Amino acid sequence: MALPINIEDLVHGETVEWERLEFKKGWNPEDVIHSMCAFANDIHNWGGGYIIIGIEELNGQPILPPYGLKSSELDSIQKKVIELGNRIQPLYFPICQPYILMGHSILVLWCPAGDNRVYSAPVSLGKTNHSREPYIRVGSSSIIAKTDALRRLQELTARTPFDDRINYQASILDLDLGLIMAYLQDIKSGLLEESQKMSFEDLCRTMLIAKNTREEIYPVNVGLLFFNRRPEQFFNRSWIELV
Repeated sequence: MALPINIEDLVHGETVEWERLEFKKGWNPEDVIHSMCAFANDIHNWGGGYIIIGIEELNGQPILPPYGLKSSELDSIQKKVIELGNRIQPLYFPICQPYILMGHSILVLWCPAGDNRVYSAPVSLGKTNHSREPYIRVGSSSIIAKTDALRRLQELTARTPFDDRINYQASILDLDLGLIMAYLQDIKSGLLEESQKMSFEDLCRTMLIAKNTREEIYPVNVGLLFFNRRPEQFFNRSWIELV
């Protein structure tokens, strides 16, 4: 399933901050699970991040053209990502999407902020080490949260960022399909073509602009802010303090 991004803009850091991007030349499950855990904990409320496998980096910047992955590796890596998600507590699964960039295969893991932090991951994937730690992002690195950082992460557990909160006063029908499609077309997302074969609910879930159970789905605030023609009706007395 395509992601609601343009892959070339993402790789060049034009759609998200560099701190939310992690480039890996090849598949290293131990590094990947620590980064997945760190993005899930989202200590800075950035909204998670992206792990791009198949692109080497130098000082945090991608080296292009991509080093690339073998086509035969893509399926096995995606299965291993699911295995890693089962080893994070609580369970956490990023969204995987292969892409062809400059003639080379890469794999993008979209790791949105988790709904059940604090997340922890094994320090080592070896059979003899069973210790676990919560990981966070500091700059472009995933590190173990300790002392003040751990306390801050624990304090954030009960707080859901305003953007990600479900708005129970609204309906999923308040999300405007025309605005959504125009956005996907504007950013040249591969999801635009796939959206023709998806239900409206599945499209909103894929874009993370709606949440809750399948029987009772509601938009989240960021969805209403972006994809409703009169968002002020849902946010009384709100204003922009700083841009």
